[in-house]
Amino acid sequence: MAKRKLSSDINVVPYIDVMLVLLIIFMVTAPLLVQGIQVDLPEANAESMSSQQNEVYMSVDRDGQLFLTVGENQAQPLSDEQLIEQVTKLVQTNPDQLIYVEGDSKADYGHVARGMALLQQAGARKIGFVTKPVENAK
Repeated sequence: MAKRKLSSDINVVPYIDVMLVLLIIFMVTAPLLVQGIQVDLPEANAESMSSQQNEVYMSVDRDGQLFLTVGENQAQPLSDEQLIEQVTKLVQTNPDQLIYVEGDSKADYGHVARGMALLQQAGARKIGFVTKPVENAK
């Protein structure tokens, strides 16, 4: 009987193929991950967030009017320019200020998106949505 010599070579061709396929997948999906507006979205069933001293709310009513409430100050309807001016002042004093967006459920989504774009234009980096907890229907 002839003795066979053991081969300890590893065939790396399949590993290279897998690596190239993964590289192509990451190259295609990477640009898709950076598009859009960065928003901190609270879950609808989440517990309430801890309250801050200066809570800031941008509200959009069903007619598309924008309101800005800072702390205890009552909100008045604002124009786009007034909203940008007030939010810019807030962001300059506190760059990490979290601004909550309250959109009326009957408001057109375009009005809420316009308000968010104005917040971003004013320099707001942290935006969160306010939702009501989901009631379990039986």
